[in-house]
Amino acid sequence: MTISRQCSRTACGHPAVATLTYVYAEQTAVLGPLATYAEPHSYDLCTIHAGRLTAPRGWDIVRIEAPEGAAPPADDLVALAEAVRERRDRPAAVQESEPMPPTDGPRRGHLRILRDN
Repeated sequence: MTISRQCSRTACGHPAVATLTYVYAEQTAVLGPLATYAEPHSYDLCTIHAGRLTAPRGWDIVRIEAPEGAAPPADDLVALAEAVRERRDRPAAVQESEPMPPTDGPRRGHLRILRDN
């Protein structure tokens, strides 16, 4: 099966060779082989843009290299999630004990925390 899609970057007409997915909960960007299907929350990148990829400050980038001539995994999203889980440096108990960021005061960006009443 041949996958043929273009790079998601604006004005780039090169063929896509990799898929980028963000795992916001882990502050990780995962760049792997081109996914079998185009997903709405992932980005297909050409060789040039995949090589220039940078992540936001404080985030990790996990690069998954596909062996030459290997077929894509049966479930790409599961494979990406497993790669992120393997990459974790901190145990779950430490992550759960971290305090939530304050919701009062100046806000950065467009996201905010909504608490249940």
